[in-house]
Amino acid sequence: HGAGRIRAFREKPAQPPAMPGDPTRAYASMGNYVFSTDVLIEALHAAKARDERDFGRHVLPRMIETHRVFAYDFGANRVPGTREYEEPAYWRDVGTIDAYFAAHQDMLGLEPKFNVFNPRWRIGSSNYQGPSARIVRAEVDNSILGAGTLLKGGRVKDSIVRREVVIEEGVELDQCIVMDYAIIRRGARLRRVIIDRYNTIAPDSRIGYDAGRDRAAGYHVTESGIVVIPKGDHTVFGGTGEFSRYL
Repeated sequence: HGAGRIRAFREKPAQPPAMPGDPTRAYASMGNYVFSTDVLIEALHAAKARDERDFGRHVLPRMIETHRVFAYDFGANRVPGTREYEEPAYWRDVGTIDAYFAAHQDMLGLEPKFNVFNPRWRIGSSNYQGPSARIVRAEVDNSILGAGTLLKGGRVKDSIVRREVVIEEGVELDQCIVMDYAIIRRGARLRRVIIDRYNTIAPDSRIGYDAGRDRAAGYHVTESGIVVIPKGDHTVFGGTGEFSRYL
């Protein structure tokens, strides 16, 4: 009954010990836990009494000393319906912007590393009462479009576009992530840009081509050159206000 039992836990060690039998890899916690309610409540009360506030540094190590704690080997996990071209046991830590961006790119292509269209292992989105995506005189290559999105023209390549986004004529998106309810005006060109929701991108904008200019405009630019445009302030959608002009 000891298979998979955790004997020790170290929170983010500078030099993690190697995995037994494989010096190139190390075990890592994915941050998902299942507890018996009474056991967890007791552990949290005890931690509070000791003024211990960190779950990974305090609560878990103490529980391992006093309880039988087991790990689920995600590396051996096999999702039903996974194709041979997919990465088995796909998992990413998206704690950085670059990692978040790369994980989105992993979903694209005919043979993606992670296929979200698996009928045997459905990953559903939130319920949405709205129209289908609509494309008019536009070119779309290797991209995912959310419901209610309207492409009036332009070119979208290697991008993820979420719901109720408006893309006007002459727009070019290359490796972009566009959040809900954004409007990208005529002639704008964006490359490797993450646009948060409720943004309006001005006509003929150039974003993602000059890091210095992007930083001067107030955008965050990662070392790899990914530009992040923070959440905008236009909030009237769903058939009224700004968005209704396109319906």
